[in-house]
Parts: sequence; structure tokens; C-alpha cells
Amino acid sequence: MKKQRPVNLQINTISFPPAAVSSILHRATGVALFFALIFVIGAWAVSVSSADGFLCVQQCMTSWFGKIITVGTISALTYHVLGGLRHMVMDLGHWEELDSGNNSAKAIIVLWVVLTVVVGVILW
Repeated sequence: MKKQRPVNLQINTISFPPAAVSSILHRATGVALFFALIFVIGAWAVSVSSADGFLCVQQCMTSWFGKIITVGTISALTYHVLGGLRHMVMDLGHWEELDSGNNSAKAIIVLWVVLTVVVGVILW
């Protein structure tokens, strides 16, 4: 009896369907938000500690590095919310078929990219 084993196990050649990419991104943005929360809480703590702390945080957030962190955090939050809404709709019994699930995943990813570009343009 010959076992059917995968021929190619190179991770960079495996293509995931859009629904899988959407699910992986939802989990990844959740982890990213957890770590971003550390920086956000730290910035809040420093900014309310004194006037100098507020000016320091304000200066950091207006620098190019601060803007990248801000856009990244807002981008992760945007995708996580959109992905969460998609999952809630799926929990209600919609978009469970293969085609509609992949189409909703593609729509969420495109909407996320558009909103991230808009936020980046506004904040930069």
C-alpha cells in the first residue's frame, strides 16, 4: 500500500486560498495589536506624567518613525475589525460557501488596503 504524500513541502510555493489568508491575517493583526498596546499604554503614561513627557511623546509621534508606528497600529486595528465583522457575518450563517467566503475575504483585504492608504495619506 503506497501512501499519498505531498510532493512539495516548500512553504514559499504553497498558495493559500483567500479565506485562509484572511483568517491568518486576522490572527496576526490580533497579535500585532497586543504588542502595539504596550507602546500605546506607554505613550499615554508618559504623556500624562508631565508637560515635558507630553512634549516628548508629541515629538516622537510627529517623527517619521512615530507616523509609521501609528499607521501600522491603525492598519492592524482596521483589518482586525473588518475581519471580525466578516467572522460575525459568517457566524450568522452567511458567506459560508466556498465562493462567497473567498469573495468576502478578497473584499475585506481590498477594503483594508484602501483604508490603510487613506489613513497613511491623512496622517502623513
